[in-house]
Amino acid sequence: MSDIADFANDLVQERIDAALAARNAAKSSTPGHSLMFCESCDESIPEARRLAQVGCTQCVSCQSQNEKRGAHYAR
Repeated sequence: MSDIADFANDLVQERIDAALAARNAAKSSTPGHSLMFCESCDESIPEARRLAQVGCTQCVSCQSQNEKRGAHYAR
C-alpha cells in the first residue's frame, strides 16, 4: 500500500524526468561550439573548418577516417 511519501516521490521523479527531457531537447537543437583542437589527435582545427562546420570536434583527416570506418561497418 502506497502512502503520501511514495506519491510525493513519484511526483518529484516525473517532474525531474520532464525537466531533463526538455533540457536534452533544447541541447540537441542548438549546435555547440567548435573545438580549437581535434579530440582524436590534438592537432589544431583550422578556423575555416570551425566556421563552416559549427560544432566540429575533429580535424578533417580524423573526421574522414571516422566516416570511412563508419561506411565500412555499415555494409
